[in-house]
Amino acid sequence: MKDQVQSPIGSVSSLAPGQARDAAHGFSWWGPSPDQARKTTVGKPKGLTDKTTTMKEAVHEYVKDGINLAIGGFVNTRPPVAIVHEIIRKGAKDLTLSFQSNSICPELLAGAMLLDPQHLSIKRVELAWWGYEVIGIAPLFRHLCASGMIELDDYTNYGMSARFKAAAMGLEFLPVRDHGGTDMELVNRGKMIESPFTGRNTYLVPACYPDVGILNVTAADKHGNCRIFGAHCTCPEIAMAASHCIVSTETLISLDSIRNYPNLTEIPYTAVDAVVEQPFASYPGACYGNYWFDMEHILLFRNASEEFRRTGNSDALKEYYDRYVFSCETHDDFLSKIPYRTLRRIREMDGGQPIILT
Repeated sequence: MKDQVQSPIGSVSSLAPGQARDAAHGFSWWGPSPDQARKTTVGKPKGLTDKTTTMKEAVHEYVKDGINLAIGGFVNTRPPVAIVHEIIRKGAKDLTLSFQSNSICPELLAGAMLLDPQHLSIKRVELAWWGYEVIGIAPLFRHLCASGMIELDDYTNYGMSARFKAAAMGLEFLPVRDHGGTDMELVNRGKMIESPFTGRNTYLVPACYPDVGILNVTAADKHGNCRIFGAHCTCPEIAMAASHCIVSTETLISLDSIRNYPNLTEIPYTAVDAVVEQPFASYPGACYGNYWFDMEHILLFRNASEEFRRTGNSDALKEYYDRYVFSCETHDDFLSKIPYRTLRRIREMDGGQPIILT
């Protein structure tokens, strides 16, 4: 018999990860329910422990079949590529992906699914945007949608951010003003209600409680206190919403440094379960104050993806994964395949944006 979990409406049978259900209203949480998430986060140790680990150990510990995996960053800004590479090497099936807007990370997971669905697969996606912006849509996302291979829950950028914010606040939903009266009402699981205060129509978006959040940050200490420079990209909200959070950091800094500038801590250590120091962890994406994104490498992957979408020929896509993911034990192995001049160029393209590390 499956375990029982308590909710405000009584006792309901727990389902597989990502399938917590409100029995009274027929609503299925695509991840932990608010009560399940609260039970997990309240029960986590709150001491200042050393959470540094390897990427392989962190992913092995927290990424399981059937979970809701939240991806931080915004399109090409601070995508957690190094963590995603390790997830692909490990494998995980029936994932629900949750993110505000992203490009190469969900596309990498989609490519791994299309090459070997018995090793990694995506069941559902709740999102605002999945694409490459200036260089076009994401071919593999287009293929998954056109083939009916995934279920979608589609929100605006603000709406998806509000969903993570609601979960970060421990709520079940938040009211928003940018969904009602448009086709957005038809493509997501929000609800229109009458405001009890004004009588006006008010759209409610359900909170998004991921099982695991994956983020790359500018700097962090060994306990998980994180600094983010440049756009925050909903990463603090994802960290606070997720039951568990894996953080890669460009630079590991001391607790004394954190205490020198406590106002710069955007993610508190209590929200973080694993910290992995990894320079260029967002490459080929960008990380403010460290490096710009590598358009050439992104195009290399996207072109292989587009060839698969148009022709069904997976040779170029498989060659990319074999060279840049599966033949690598670590992200440093991946970086060793990138010419030094490329890494130097994208560092220079960042323009030395100011960040505070000490």
